Amino acid sequence: MKNTGKKKETVMKYVFLVAAAINVLCVALICVFLFANGFPAMAKIGPLKFLLGTEWRPGNDIYGIAPMILGSLYVTAGAILIGVPLGVLTAIFLAKFCPDGLYRFFRPAVSLMAGIPSIIYGFFGLVLLVPITRNVFGTGKSILTASILLGIMILPTVISVSETAIRAVPSSYYEGSLALGSTHEKSVFFAVVPPAKSGILTAVVLGIGRAVGETMAVIMIAGNQAIMPESVVKGVRTLTANIVIEMGYAADLHREALIATAVVLFIMILLINLLLSLVKKEKKA
Repeated sequence: MKNTGKKKETVMKYVFLVAAAINVLCVALICVFLFANGFPAMAKIGPLKFLLGTEWRPGNDIYGIAPMILGSLYVTAGAILIGVPLGVLTAIFLAKFCPDGLYRFFRPAVSLMAGIPSIIYGFFGLVLLVPITRNVFGTGKSILTASILLGIMILPTVISVSETAIRAVPSSYYEGSLALGSTHEKSVFFAVVPPAKSGILTAVVLGIGRAVGETMAVIMIAGNQAIMPESVVKGVRTLTANIVIEMGYAADLHREALIATAVVLFIMILLINLLLSLVKKEKKA
């Protein structure tokens, strides 16, 4: 029996090793493909012209992605300002304040939001948000509209991960705060939430990754104008939208420039994850 148990452990150890190796290999292949096809394009165009150029004219072989970089940053920042506070507060409510009867309704609703395809969110924004912003600001498809929609789209991620982090805090923290005379609200916000900051920060970063990488919904409501953003009520084109819109007919240097755009997007997300790792290390120290 002992030998059988050891054999099973050995087999499962190698199964897990193979699974991990496949994941690493997939990431490595993606990196090789992007960098091998993207960096030569940057070299042909010129790294500074490509990254800081304000004009995108494939017909004239002018490829500057500064408008798309700023568009992605603005839309993502707007989504964070809208989605993160709402998501974290909702997670606190579900974890510590929500009655059991309401929890049975709200928790599945949050999970359902996570499963809704982005194209459905895009239709929602096109039919409801665009007319509202057009009536209020005079412009429907804009940075503001895309930020509101992305703020809604990142809610399931922020809520789920934040709630898990809050529930993982030992109950002794909360009970000790109550024993010292604090109210329920103070105990939650000052004794439970601070220890969960690491998990909440992870939720925020995952939400940022969702916002940066979103494509279809943004294409439908952002305006898709490859120009420098002038204000939050003007149209904009993001990096992902730029790739999807033009990859179908791109060729030669144009196609390589779009792959180089994907490289920039990949590096942006990599830097966000690296920043999260550094912040976590500082907190542990």
